[in-house]
Amino acid sequence: MLCQRDAFLCSTTDVDVSVAFTRKLGAGFFGGEGFILQKLQGTGQAFLHAGGYIIERELANGEELRVDTGCLVAFEESVDYDIQMVRGIKTMLFGGEGLFYALLRGPGKIWMQTTPFSRFADKVMSAAGGGSERVQRGGNFLGGILQGE
Repeated sequence: MLCQRDAFLCSTTDVDVSVAFTRKLGAGFFGGEGFILQKLQGTGQAFLHAGGYIIERELANGEELRVDTGCLVAFEESVDYDIQMVRGIKTMLFGGEGLFYALLRGPGKIWMQTTPFSRFADKVMSAAGGGSERVQRGGNFLGGILQGE
């Protein structure tokens, strides 16, 4: 299984965690995570970091799915992964989701999240940032927690 960089939390000892590099230049330059993915191999259990509701989907051979790059958590190695630019000037300007999406082509399983942690953190920080000094201190403290400080 391949997962986004920093998605791995923990696993049993029979799971090997290593670095994998994207095979396509588009994914490397525009995927938001660069060329690096995490590769999990083995027969044990692994836990990944994701937010919101987790959607598992089995793609049939040749089936394609376009996914917001921030919502993609992991996918099996058999899935072809690339990054594509959103088409249409109106979509680019007013779509609200950015200029790129992940194009996944089966066969294989993929896992998606409904609430990427970075977007959740942005919402919390923007909600906490406009109030009193007490709220602002709370926002700064929360920011420290979110960044692992």
